[in-house]
Amino acid sequence: VLIVVSLAVGMLGYHSLVGLSWVDAYENAAMILAGMGPMAAPVSTAGKIFAGTYALYSGIAVLAVAGVIAAPLVHRFLHRLHADSDADGSR
Repeated sequence: VLIVVSLAVGMLGYHSLVGLSWVDAYENAAMILAGMGPMAAPVSTAGKIFAGTYALYSGIAVLAVAGVIAAPLVHRFLHRLHADSDADGSR
């Protein structure tokens, strides 16, 4: 859901603020969201501000999703490394 909403917001911004067609807006938003970089460079100030903000948001969103996905795996791995001791402190 986060990816679909992020892609829709990116498409809307690139279409309305940068002036790209819907297909080009989709391509630009998808490339930014995937971390590959923009295809078309905005020329207006509003378009540049949107593109920069969308790129920052996309990077943070990717890191957040990766953290949510990796958290259970890291948690289980850390539990495997933890050496549980008895209540009295002896092994």
